[in-house]
Amino acid sequence: MDQFQVGDIHVQRIVELEDLFIPISDMLPDAAREDIARHRQWLEPWALCPDTGRMVLPVQTYLVRTSRHTILVDTCVGNCKSNTFFAPWHNRNDLTWMQRLAAAGVGPADVDFVLCTHMHLDHTGWNTQLVDGRWVPTFPKARYLFAREEFEHRQGLADSTFMENVVPVMDAGQGVIVAMDHALDDQVWLEPTPGHTPGHVTIHLASNGQQAVLMGDLMHSPVQCAEPDWRAVSDGDPDLARATRRRFLDQHVDTDTLVMTAHFPSPSVGRVVPHADAFRMKFV
Repeated sequence: MDQFQVGDIHVQRIVELEDLFIPISDMLPDAAREDIARHRQWLEPWALCPDTGRMVLPVQTYLVRTSRHTILVDTCVGNCKSNTFFAPWHNRNDLTWMQRLAAAGVGPADVDFVLCTHMHLDHTGWNTQLVDGRWVPTFPKARYLFAREEFEHRQGLADSTFMENVVPVMDAGQGVIVAMDHALDDQVWLEPTPGHTPGHVTIHLASNGQQAVLMGDLMHSPVQCAEPDWRAVSDGDPDLARATRRRFLDQHVDTDTLVMTAHFPSPSVGRVVPHADAFRMKFV
């Protein structure tokens, strides 16, 4: 199921790719081989390749349509982008994501807001595209909202992701720097969830008594529900990320809140439920 209703809000997954990623032991360095073995039965083959030990990982956008706005949350890897972390994502030339967005009935000029949970390369890629040798905003009428702490952190790094995916948006006058708890309106707002990056936010949706939260990179694998203390190699502040992750799980366990993950394998969306002394995700 790729489409969801949150009251009057319609949400749709726009998947750029879903494929084998790096070995889970490389992505989650706290996990020893014997630790991972305890979870193989329920992870394989859906979330973990039994032959290679590599994670199954999607990269996706959530298309959010309220009665007022058309919103994209995170914009995947994109085309022609620099990537030193994972070679298959470097300099991609694949229009699948754009075609799937069009199939959902949305063109670039229809987007009102772009929200990025954080500024890593697989969450900002389609912010811009290369036109006649220049990076330009992909969505010409959209306002791109960036959390101040995240923007200032990435501005200090001035890496290729920032220069390719963020600077052209700011130069075009479409970027808006906001607080980490900024509310777009009474249906869409940000919540500070730092640790993976300094300005990482989750995106909350609410309508007619129903709620959802788009969690970004608080977790990269469903095994982190069972093992919330396992950090990701890309967590900038591992201790803070652990605390934020556990607080998130405690907050949403046994509630009706629909949790929309960035990188859990399809169907990617579910609810947090208790399991033993930790948690699992019950998918819808």
